[in-house]
Amino acid sequence: MGLLDGKVAIVTGAGHGIGRAHALELAKQGALVVVNDLGSSVRGEGAGRDADETVGLITGRGGEAVADYGDVADHEQAGQLVQRAVSEWGRLDILVNNAGIVRDSAVWNLDPADFDAVIRVHLRGTWCCSHHAAVHWRGRAKSGEKVVGRLINTTSGAGLTGNFGQTAYAAAKAGIVGMTQTLAQELGPYGVTANVIGPAGATRLTGTMPSAPPVVEPDEIPEDKWEPMDPANSSPLVAWLASDESQLVNGQVFRAIHDRIIWMQGWREAAEVSSGQKRWDAAKLGKVLATDVFRVATPGLRFL
Repeated sequence: MGLLDGKVAIVTGAGHGIGRAHALELAKQGALVVVNDLGSSVRGEGAGRDADETVGLITGRGGEAVADYGDVADHEQAGQLVQRAVSEWGRLDILVNNAGIVRDSAVWNLDPADFDAVIRVHLRGTWCCSHHAAVHWRGRAKSGEKVVGRLINTTSGAGLTGNFGQTAYAAAKAGIVGMTQTLAQELGPYGVTANVIGPAGATRLTGTMPSAPPVVEPDEIPEDKWEPMDPANSSPLVAWLASDESQLVNGQVFRAIHDRIIWMQGWREAAEVSSGQKRWDAAKLGKVLATDVFRVATPGLRFL
């Protein structure tokens, strides 16, 4: 018995790396998987049939999978992707939005077209697929069916804490977090949870960065051998979030780095000061912030 027996899943960007690892793990747990991948380069250029290799790995291990080569950021093709799952197996239970590209450069060198391309694939692509999945799930719920849906989106350390040379990538990944927390509120009443994972691994995308470790595919590492940068290290968490066991987990952000699973807590109120119902005096504000908010000066200094 697998954790996801009979569930129908879509994994985008599953031709290589972390997406492939997610697809393999979901299939291992019994899910029927639509493997989506445009087959482009890490810059988002070109197209191919990369998804076929992942499908071959799944079926070779006794699982069920079909390939989809659509562009997730094309709204019509994203709809066709969701419909592919419904046509093949009657419904959709799990959507893992993982597809992405990189075009890194410091902000003063970044071409606006590269910024737009990165935002398009990561942010718009996540939204397009989520939109069509949401329509599917809401329609089923409105017809009286009890829906158990799972939406799992992908962020990164760059999106959570920033990273030099990745203004486009970081903006897209941060946007996905805000989007997912809103989707959690909108879809929760229909039985659908939406969560975010920030994985790590030696992938084609990380391979474009200076001093990056050698790229590995998840199927190249035996299951009984643990490697810190194995792209598959985060996939068991994705499988659990996709399962019925995670029903009470909604609108949350996790990172999965090496052997660690980290529950992230982001923008929360840390400290505050009040003006006493009058407009702040900008000339005096610095001392108040230094003593009562940032606590880098002793309170007595505010009276000097």
